[in-house]
Amino acid sequence: MPSITETTTVFVEGDALYEAMHADLAGATRDARLECYIVADDDVGGPMLTALADLAQAGRRVQVRIDAVGSWRLIPPERVRALIAAGVQWHWSRPWSWRQPGQFHVRNHRKLLVIDDAVAYLGGFNLDRRNSQRAVGAARWRDTHVRLTGPRVAEAIRLFEEYPRAPRGPAPTARSPLALLSNRSRRCRHRLRCAFTEAFDQARERLWLTTPYFAPDRRSQRALCGAARRGVDVRLLVPGKSDVPLAQWAARAAYAHMLDAGVRIWEYQPRVLHAKTALVDRGWATVGTANFDYRSFFLNDEINLLGQAPALNATLAEHFVLDLAESREVLKAAWRQRPWYAPALELIGWWARRWL
Repeated sequence: MPSITETTTVFVEGDALYEAMHADLAGATRDARLECYIVADDDVGGPMLTALADLAQAGRRVQVRIDAVGSWRLIPPERVRALIAAGVQWHWSRPWSWRQPGQFHVRNHRKLLVIDDAVAYLGGFNLDRRNSQRAVGAARWRDTHVRLTGPRVAEAIRLFEEYPRAPRGPAPTARSPLALLSNRSRRCRHRLRCAFTEAFDQARERLWLTTPYFAPDRRSQRALCGAARRGVDVRLLVPGKSDVPLAQWAARAAYAHMLDAGVRIWEYQPRVLHAKTALVDRGWATVGTANFDYRSFFLNDEINLLGQAPALNATLAEHFVLDLAESREVLKAAWRQRPWYAPALELIGWWARRWL
């Protein structure tokens, strides 16, 4: 039966998220749809693939769409053949094509799981052991995901089924209720960037942004700096430890401009930060797969939950404050005293930011 209760549950621990996913999959009566950038046949991804195969063998319709680069060599070919033999409809997303070699740079970065028409999951978590405390202990990645019930599930199904076609319809405004948004449509190729900057331009009290990869275009930089100059409490949380050093150099290349405008910057210290969230004032909030960088805004396939949602805004704010307690603030005076070679690395990162 379709869910009639609309709920949004936030997960910041991989083990709790995967347990919830498995519980919902166990109750599937008709179908399951999985779309993911990284799936590894390991402690985390392996059981998920097995659960999907079991569903298919039980007569459920199971559709799986995995990015061909993100999961390259992470799932053995024999495992894929076994899944297909079990009845899973398997699709490698955006594989290499000699006819369109330039499109290989565009990746399917979405992470979406939809079960029947009752539950949908989306956010930053991939399906691999790096996110599991049971698997890697304290070194697990810090990420954010949401579980949805209610009308947003139908939106998730529509976006899954329409892919890779650009969806129809206007984008929600900064004052719209929660909605799912992909990063391109038939009207606009940069819908997520436009949605972010519109919300940021309307900020009056606070604008708190968490992103693992920070390489903003000029319009996005203007939105952040403009809000800070208006007196908005603008806070940026980025990794102190990055899985992509070049991306960290690119982020740090923007620090001086941000700090001069009054943006406060923190670097998260304990582990790799991979969450992609933002909140504006006490209403607007977003969780999803999009990083605050060129690749997510202009190249990759992404999907975010965003809109006016005071309860989600408050929950994300609570986690943001907790994360700041484990972070180091980047102060303008100290930043100017960084090692002599740092600006050279930052320049290299900034040159490469469109390709990271």
